[in-house]
Amino acid sequence: MALSFVPGIAILLGLVFAFDAFAQDAPIDKLLNKLPPPEKVLKPRVEGAQQQDPAFRDPLGQQAVSAIDKGDSQRAMNLSRKLSKRYPHSAPAYCLRGSLACSLHQYGEAISAFHTAIRIEPRSADAHFGLGLAESAQGHFAAALPHLQVSAELQPDSFIPYFFLSDCAQSLGRKEESRRYAKKATELAPSFVFTWLRLARAEKELGHTEATLDAVSKAAEVAPDSAVMLALIGYSYISVNRPTQAIPPLQRAARLAPRDYLVQSQLGYCLATTGQLDSGISYLRKGATLAPNFGPVWENLGLAYQKKGNHRDAVKAFERATQLLPHHRLPWQHLAEEYRAVGRMQDAERAAARAQSLPRGNSKPGSKKA
Repeated sequence: MALSFVPGIAILLGLVFAFDAFAQDAPIDKLLNKLPPPEKVLKPRVEGAQQQDPAFRDPLGQQAVSAIDKGDSQRAMNLSRKLSKRYPHSAPAYCLRGSLACSLHQYGEAISAFHTAIRIEPRSADAHFGLGLAESAQGHFAAALPHLQVSAELQPDSFIPYFFLSDCAQSLGRKEESRRYAKKATELAPSFVFTWLRLARAEKELGHTEATLDAVSKAAEVAPDSAVMLALIGYSYISVNRPTQAIPPLQRAARLAPRDYLVQSQLGYCLATTGQLDSGISYLRKGATLAPNFGPVWENLGLAYQKKGNHRDAVKAFERATQLLPHHRLPWQHLAEEYRAVGRMQDAERAAARAQSLPRGNSKPGSKKA
């Protein structure tokens, strides 16, 4: 086995977002901000070209490889230090050391190792990429950008440098440049879901709503059986006030993830908003059962009951919403309305007074996405 640092490694992402990406905020900008940090996206793996470098024919190199395969990063780190000392003219050995140091957040050692690799082999795409990755992981985006550019030039068919170039350019405020790099990444790896999410984020920064939605849709097409991606596109449509278009992907997500309270709740909100009250109430009740302390689902359930004319159940839902969201104005306003509808005038006055004591703008019915 031999080292091929980041541009040549396997992508070990799976669905890194997992459901954590949706546990807090559903608007698309916040979801896209959940893209994993650079040092967590790619990790070192060695394979294939053992014969090309003597360091990886050495038992020490083989032991380092074995430690990586077993997930023992600290042992691999210690072995890589010994390996680079034994083979001081091996750029791959220093790339391995830098890669492992970066994955362990030991950035000073990582940067030193990659600089050494570049001195040994100035046109090493792996070393330039590793240095760019180590700098960007520390927020040194201006320092990272030129090394990532060199890596892209040396390996023009690899999407990975472009992915991180887009992230760096965006962090430097170069929004159009970020979009161009992300677009290139999607062209080189159209079946890799994260390239489309990176493009969606870049388009979002430019305020391109339709292009953002298109990129998110492409990501969902790449992972058609992923509840996470289906939920993402549904939430994206909600964030631009298109609940009708959000329903189909959320329905599929709800079937794939029947225990995800946010998917169930958001689908219920969309159905109720578009006039499908009975179905909407059913999903909202399921969301409330799955997450009984999730305030927004109770507010939206109350609104659905209110539209249906079921005032007693609306009162119960809004009472629960005000317990969970005591500093939000609108649940109290709605509760006051429903108290009046059932003839509880004194309770209505108290709820209305409570609503008047709270600032405007801290609660928007129907915009509760998390």
